[in-house]
Amino acid sequence: MVYKNPAFLVIFLFLLRSNPLNAQSSASDGDCHCQELAKGTFAGATITTAECVPAGTFTPPGGGQSITGLPAFCRVAATLKPTPESNIRIEVWLPKTNWNERFLGTGTGGGAGSISYGALANGLKRGFATTNTDMGTSSNANEAVGHPERWVDFGHRATHEMTATAKAITQAYYKKPFHHAYFAGCSTGGQQALMEAQRYPDDYNGILAGAPANNRTHLHTGFVWNYKVTNQIPGSTFSKEKIAFITNAVINACAGKDGGAPGDNFLTDPRACQFDPETLPRCPAGTDEGTCLTPAQLTALKQIYAGPVNPRTGERIYTPIPLGSENSGAGIEYQQNPNQAPPSLFYQYKWVFGADFDYTTFDFDRDQDKMDSVLAPILNANNPDLEPLKKRGGKILMYSGTADPLVPYQDAVTYYERVIDAQGGLKKTEAFFRFFLIPGMAHCGGGPGLNDCGQNLALTVPQDSDHDVLTALINWVEKGTPPDKLIATAYTGGIPTNRVRLQRPIYPYPKLPAYTRGDPTSPASYQSATYTKRAVVNPAKKYLK
Repeated sequence: MVYKNPAFLVIFLFLLRSNPLNAQSSASDGDCHCQELAKGTFAGATITTAECVPAGTFTPPGGGQSITGLPAFCRVAATLKPTPESNIRIEVWLPKTNWNERFLGTGTGGGAGSISYGALANGLKRGFATTNTDMGTSSNANEAVGHPERWVDFGHRATHEMTATAKAITQAYYKKPFHHAYFAGCSTGGQQALMEAQRYPDDYNGILAGAPANNRTHLHTGFVWNYKVTNQIPGSTFSKEKIAFITNAVINACAGKDGGAPGDNFLTDPRACQFDPETLPRCPAGTDEGTCLTPAQLTALKQIYAGPVNPRTGERIYTPIPLGSENSGAGIEYQQNPNQAPPSLFYQYKWVFGADFDYTTFDFDRDQDKMDSVLAPILNANNPDLEPLKKRGGKILMYSGTADPLVPYQDAVTYYERVIDAQGGLKKTEAFFRFFLIPGMAHCGGGPGLNDCGQNLALTVPQDSDHDVLTALINWVEKGTPPDKLIATAYTGGIPTNRVRLQRPIYPYPKLPAYTRGDPTSPASYQSATYTKRAVVNPAKKYLK
């Protein structure tokens, strides 16, 4: 159609530019209509910020570390109150241009309490409309004592409410729906991921669950156990040098004999390692050197390797830290530290037993039962019945590092095997749920071995389904191509800006990479192997609820 009336043409162009319904045209012409979202009505939400952020650097509120290299975006912050006691903060970041027409929910870590701006930035850079929540525990999870509705928010409600509100904001901004929704998170984010899969299977088409802290009340019992055995008896704590000495002894005893390559400084499969701490040298009486153990330290180390058990029944409460993970980040040094472990890991005990919780009086029988009765129903994502998600076509990729001392990979193995049982076999499970063990990776990244397969959403590996786990998930959901293998990378020092130290294939569980011959840094030197006789230590049935 050709318009010959100049006056009409001027009016038409003006209306086109000023029409808020044409979101992408408005954005591309330099106009920003993000502020209009503040006038919108979103059920249960109060919009506190709606601003246009230009391309470049963004400094989070409160003076957080600046984030660089961002595209222009619409930033929306909101507070959600599904109950009068709730105070859930969320943010939604919407690309001004080059939106990939997908929605991405992202997870957080620890006791939450703040927005994960790094997760928002990484999702934005990939072109997603991205959201994140503080899970309702700002400014610190320890401050939720006496607020049981906030415990529910932290357990599952905040993530679901974030998802519903952020989806509505996304559609209001772009004036059209996204075509697929994904969730990606690690640690507490992994708990959020599995909680979404179990409780809210309609929320996401694809879910990426890393090092999931889903067996929450028992995971934290492991923290209390490790703290108690290294602090209650004088002389039981370990120096940093001594922890490294212990890990080196484990590696010298087992590395390369578990399917890994000769010369590996990490374990591919800790299940194959039968390390006996009694073989470590004893310190001469009255000394405490870095290459020996005192009697108190030997006792503590044995208890760490044993993991928490019920003293009355002998039932296992939780799995121990993996062999070879002792000196990884958030390992023994962190978990024994009075200035780190209690403030960051004991908040759930304060919720149940009060702000003055005393670890020395904790009874791993009676008090554990009380803890579970109050919090397990709202915090633990242990349900292996994922049939509702499967029926609607949802897909899950889960991963865990074999050198993770904070959320031991064994618990993820236990959960996955329970899903296999519930599904009636591995084949039926792999049709919608696959699990990758990453040799030598610590908690959500880092560690002495493989440390990157795109799990943190940063643009550090090639954005293809061979190297990037999120891309692999998208291709599975949208193209029906399940991932049979990924290539994981180890950067020097675990830092992606450093050189590539080695690469290795990883496979869906129960497969692991097995060295064949050739260059141990090359993926071509490995093939998949399954070790049916190797098993992890499982919690007792009553502690899997």
